[in-house]
Amino acid sequence: MTAASEPINSAQMKIFSRILLPALLVQLMVPAFTSKAATDTDWERSVVSVEVTRKTYDYIQPWVRDTSTTVKAGTYLGDNLFLTTANNLNDVALIRLQKNGRGRWHHGELKWIDYHANLALVSAKAEDFLEGLKATPIVGEFDEKAKLHSVNWRSGRTEKREATFDNWTVETGQISYIATLYLQVNSDASSLVEASPMFSEKGLVGLGVTKSGETATLIPGFFLKRSIEAWKKGNYPGLGFFDFTWTPARNPSILDFLKLEGESRGVLVIKVPKIPGVESPIKVRDLILEVDGKAIDNEGDYVDPKFGQISLENLSTYGKWAGDIVKIKLLRKGKVMMVDYKIPNARFDFDLVPDEIHDQEPEYLLVAGLVFQPLTETFLSRWGSSWERRAPFRLVHYNGNDPTEERPGLIVLSVVLPHPINLTYEGHRYQVVDKVNGKSIASLKDLKTALENPQEGFHVVEFMKGSSQRRLVLNAAETKEATQQVMETYAIAWDHVLND
Repeated sequence: MTAASEPINSAQMKIFSRILLPALLVQLMVPAFTSKAATDTDWERSVVSVEVTRKTYDYIQPWVRDTSTTVKAGTYLGDNLFLTTANNLNDVALIRLQKNGRGRWHHGELKWIDYHANLALVSAKAEDFLEGLKATPIVGEFDEKAKLHSVNWRSGRTEKREATFDNWTVETGQISYIATLYLQVNSDASSLVEASPMFSEKGLVGLGVTKSGETATLIPGFFLKRSIEAWKKGNYPGLGFFDFTWTPARNPSILDFLKLEGESRGVLVIKVPKIPGVESPIKVRDLILEVDGKAIDNEGDYVDPKFGQISLENLSTYGKWAGDIVKIKLLRKGKVMMVDYKIPNARFDFDLVPDEIHDQEPEYLLVAGLVFQPLTETFLSRWGSSWERRAPFRLVHYNGNDPTEERPGLIVLSVVLPHPINLTYEGHRYQVVDKVNGKSIASLKDLKTALENPQEGFHVVEFMKGSSQRRLVLNAAETKEATQQVMETYAIAWDHVLND
């Protein structure tokens, strides 16, 4: 029997187990640790919890003040900047930050916010909060084949879930009417909070805004990177949008009427807002054929080399800012022409009835139990998410209308608090004011000024045509005392709030 085939005795076995076996295990383990260090994709130290306490208002009783608290995710970008969404950051009263999903909360502050982009940056007031955190880069070029995973804190522990690319989509924003490009991924993460980050091995590829089933919708990394870089440079111009309204041009008879030659294509402009002092190069009945050289089909889509078939609305925001010029090829009265379209700046007071009111308390004016307020979509939202259907028709009727120089806004009588001076006027609420004491009313400042000049000892309030009641009359000599009595009865601290 050769030495190689001789059995191992007990002494040799002990030597093997004490010396050779540990050495062999170390040799096997070293490559694994080296591989992890070389391809570290553990971004959990970049994610913090952001607690936001914000002031909330009751538009039924606009003098009532309250607060609400929400918790969302924040992603550390370095330089004491944490990226999150703008949703629920309006009217902020307090921001606190927490790392590791538990323990002490640290005070934070808002550094920048854009509601149309749905982005915000916050920072920690005490820089010792940054200890142990890991800054993540934002990935500017998305790889649809990359391995993705979300990171979220849940009960003091990290929840990491894999995700895969699903689709690109153009949708209106969570808190804005602006349509931008979103990244959709498939993920089974059950506890994604708002602003949950999505990572690849290279860094942040998206910021979560909504989740339905296993589909999560994200603000893509290239949009995040471009916006934040512009803000850091101090030249962030904000988002713009196509302000004209269009409809698919599917009807062959309409295309024949417009004298379109060749195959069916393009979209039909059906509305162009009338903005005082602004002359749009786009006209109603224009057939838009191309935008920046991209052919538009009769569904309103174009073929993008990166994103595939996608809505033309993307061409107003992808790689564009407000104020940029796009070339639009259109058909007008049988003639093909090219126009330069300057992308207008997105804002919430674009319509006669403004969309949103951010970072200011609701305005109102109390006169002898009559409460007057500006008509806004925020006011209309008091009727719930289906306010278009549930709110009084005479108020919804004005939504979407264009402002004019004579009537840039509307004032509505919202509440009638009972008092002897206003008996029988309960049915006048939810009517839009036309004139007070002969003066046309477009704002609460107009109303306040008009009330300083009663007509022969009376305040005469006239409502818009079509209202169930056309006017009401108050004894001007009694209104001051009646207002004070109403304030005492209903514990109202101020008879008016007027914002600059």
